[in-house]
Amino acid sequence: MFSQVAITPTARGGSHMAGVGAAAHEFGARWKRGFSLLELLIVVGIGITIVAIAMPSFINAFYSIRLKSAASNLSSLMQQARIQAARQNKIYTIAYKTTPPQACIDTNTNGTCEAGETVITFTQSISMSTGVPSGAGAPPAYVLVGDTAGTIYDNATILGYSARGLPCAYSAGVCSTPAAGYFVYYIKDARVGSTGWAGVVVTRSGRTKPIIWDGASWE
Repeated sequence: MFSQVAITPTARGGSHMAGVGAAAHEFGARWKRGFSLLELLIVVGIGITIVAIAMPSFINAFYSIRLKSAASNLSSLMQQARIQAARQNKIYTIAYKTTPPQACIDTNTNGTCEAGETVITFTQSISMSTGVPSGAGAPPAYVLVGDTAGTIYDNATILGYSARGLPCAYSAGVCSTPAAGYFVYYIKDARVGSTGWAGVVVTRSGRTKPIIWDGASWE
């Protein structure tokens, strides 16, 4: 009842299938024999270019993390000193050591970090500034918005905490509160060809805040 119909591929379809088969064969052959030296050199060159472009961003990010960590650790240490001073009803100060670079809660107020005192250690590239930022490329001094006292203490002043836990400009056993102004303690990070800057702000009420210079403003 039904007639038989023979279906044969057209010349065009056959040519297409043959082309796909040839391409697959060529790819398989290339895969088996690997890549040529020229192709490998091109890939390596592209990789080196990408790394060279991205490397400065990675390095700057690493520097920023390292500096932020130092400022945050110092801020936490100052808060800890404030709490301990109030708890022990004593005057405590913050002292620093150059080698290795350290900061500590100076419980006997003798200006040195000794055994038994709470100490934080910075990386070798981190150091405390001697005062407000200075030198080529140094940022301007930090200004605490809203505090109009007119007095700004920096690294040249010993930060102390009274028996009530209030910050003071400590000198020769005297810790007068409230302080005449706020405090900013600057931190330096020695980098290749430049210096990074950060710091810790201490308000007259004793609150602390780490800050970092991003190249344009204090953050």
